[in-house]
Amino acid sequence: MALGSACHQAEVGVSLGHILIINDGKAGHLNQSLGLAEALAEQYPGLGIEKMRPLSRFRALLALIFGWSPGGGQRPELIIGAGHGTHLTLLALKRYWRVPIVVMMKPSVPLRLFDLCLIPEHDHPPNKFNVISTSGALNRVRPGEKRSGSGMILIGGPSKNSDWDELRLARQVEALVNRVPCEWRLTTSRRTPASTLATLKNIKGVEVFPAEVTPDGWLPENLAAAEQCWVTEDSVSMIYEALSAGCSVGVFEVPWRTEGRLLRGINKLKDRGVLTSYERWSGEPLPAPEYEFNEARRCAEIITERGLL
Repeated sequence: MALGSACHQAEVGVSLGHILIINDGKAGHLNQSLGLAEALAEQYPGLGIEKMRPLSRFRALLALIFGWSPGGGQRPELIIGAGHGTHLTLLALKRYWRVPIVVMMKPSVPLRLFDLCLIPEHDHPPNKFNVISTSGALNRVRPGEKRSGSGMILIGGPSKNSDWDELRLARQVEALVNRVPCEWRLTTSRRTPASTLATLKNIKGVEVFPAEVTPDGWLPENLAAAEQCWVTEDSVSMIYEALSAGCSVGVFEVPWRTEGRLLRGINKLKDRGVLTSYERWSGEPLPAPEYEFNEARRCAEIITERGLL
């Protein structure tokens, strides 16, 4: 581990070191952890953010059972992890360093072992003091200065929960672009079929940026500046990123295989007027967001209020 940023005296009057993120190598999990860590760093100037890979299962069990040292590095102020592969490491480091740990999902071990569990509401979190229900997964996206007449289109792909109707999607995208004069930019995800990308590139009036060629930070930067965003509703994480960016958000419906927890969560947002379904869209401008959507900052404030940092 490359740990140990110098401590600083924060404006709030406490001496700060760093937050440690247990990074399992999955981009989505790291995005969640960094979203929370960066929101905490906004509250505490001088707070560093470090990352480490999970300990091996054998080494984590030794540290957890016997309190053995997990390795080099300085003691952090708080440890964050997302993904089942981080749980044993979180618990082992909590025992060794005696610091609070935050897990960003419904864990596979008893909830009481963690100081705080941030669980998306579609996972039906229990009503416990150390459990916070969140609207979707946290992310790093923040709103920026909106560029007049700007719009984003985010395309997912088939998944274990949903099928894919390429022609129907292409017709919807083409109708949107023709109906709403806008500076449209479209990007894909790792799940987008090559045939879908090829079809979308033929639509006039939209600039296509395949996910594999966009640099790190491209999507948050463009979402921050976009006034509106349309997302295929299979891409739940991108829906919440668009909301976090302060965009007016519409969704292209996809053929779901079952009415599971993800679809129920999306339908709840539609019922609340947070999302506009393409099937029910009147063609008028999407309604502006009624309130700021910033789950990372809300959770960071709870951590501060509870004295975990």
